Amino acid sequence: MTHPVDVHVGKRIRHRRWMVGMTQQQLAERVGIKFQQIQKYETGMNRVSASRLWDIADALSVPVSFFFEGLRDGATAGDTTLPGDILADREALELVRSYYAIPENQRRQLFELARVLSDAA
Repeated sequence: MTHPVDVHVGKRIRHRRWMVGMTQQQLAERVGIKFQQIQKYETGMNRVSASRLWDIADALSVPVSFFFEGLRDGATAGDTTLPGDILADREALELVRSYYAIPENQRRQLFELARVLSDAA
């Protein structure tokens, strides 16, 4: 039975990997494991040891605490959903990745346009 913390950490690994445009194979190579193990981590089927999480954080250029952000206090085995988990939507992730690829001055203009459009909706 998967534990909700393992599922959450796995989702955060997957989301960060997507955000930086890295494949499971590339992450596995940087960490020194097989890509199948990354698959198991990302689904929460296998727990990530502290030292392995440290290596994954280093490979993905985030602090270890990143993987626990958004984790609700008192999560139980039956409670694996995260309210407002926008990163669960692949389209949203790709939008964010594309957004940050835009030069900063244009990004600010796009942000203001999106704000105006959302207020009008």
